[in-house]
Amino acid sequence: MQLDQVQRNAASGRGGGPQGGFNPLVPELDVTDIEKSLWFWCDLLGFEVAYDRPKAKFAYLQREGAQIMLCQINGNWQTGTLEAPFGRGVNFQIAARNLDPMLKALADAGWPLFREPSEAWYRIGDQLMENGSREFLVQDPDGYLIRFAESIGSRPIGD
Repeated sequence: MQLDQVQRNAASGRGGGPQGGFNPLVPELDVTDIEKSLWFWCDLLGFEVAYDRPKAKFAYLQREGAQIMLCQINGNWQTGTLEAPFGRGVNFQIAARNLDPMLKALADAGWPLFREPSEAWYRIGDQLMENGSREFLVQDPDGYLIRFAESIGSRPIGD
């Protein structure tokens, strides 16, 4: 049974909201299979469900301050035809203290990386410093591109 928008919003749920409150910007991703997406985001990437509405096939996830919402496709937010891979033209950068547990879980599950871990250095504005990160990219079950970045410090330009 497909729920209408009012029923979806009022569906019973679990949890109490994200730790530290709601971030000012939280993407909501349409997904084809909420259970498969929850397995990927939670079991492989280490997110946890802050709250959900199972009957509405919706979950609000959090990890180290990052927040993202997943909702099984229901047509309520669609502005056009969804074709795999979803999210073309966008990647979601998520800061992480340590990439290794995610990389191990992905490898153990046989999940392919879009880009292997590498070091990247970025100049910020007019600073004479660069901030560095160790990064990898992976696509979720629907093809959304996610870039995880672990800080490796800063250095003067040209080093």
